[in-house]
Amino acid sequence: MDQYAVEANTKMEKSIQSFQGALSKLRSGRANPAMLNGIQCEYYGDKMDITSLCSISMPEPRQLLVKPYSRDDLKTIAAAIAAANLGVNPMTESDCIRIVVPPLTTEIRQQIAKQAKALSEDAKVSIRNIRRDYLDLLKEDDGMSDDYKDRVEEDIQKCVTEANKKIDDILAAKQKEILTI
Repeated sequence: MDQYAVEANTKMEKSIQSFQGALSKLRSGRANPAMLNGIQCEYYGDKMDITSLCSISMPEPRQLLVKPYSRDDLKTIAAAIAAANLGVNPMTESDCIRIVVPPLTTEIRQQIAKQAKALSEDAKVSIRNIRRDYLDLLKEDDGMSDDYKDRVEEDIQKCVTEANKKIDDILAAKQKEILTI
């Protein structure tokens, strides 16, 4: 494969990883420590990610147990979780925070599945933008023959097709997980 195709493929893989990260934050009826990723907490005047201030475990399928490294941070972490609008209510205990994930209704499951579909469309748009950028670079490069440019275009299109298939497969698995009761 040509350098352009390899670079395009690398960027497409990063887009797919970003898509997977966004999907992991969606609720699926089960407790998932990734639900808390990205929640910022006040820590001595600075904003810190909640995962760097505590350990998160899953003692039961519908429950998360958040243990702060310092008991002084218990209230601020609980407040940050409550403010994140995850649809859960953190319960503060003596040295930890217990989060019980309520079962999802069919209506909410369908809404979350629609969110997952929208995220997949965003990922596909990102893939198409990468393809467009690299095809533009190919057109500008005068050091290649037209036949070679056509082969590189085909390689890039193969990468796009593979990336879109991966996105569809990941989406199908996530929607099955979301819609399964």
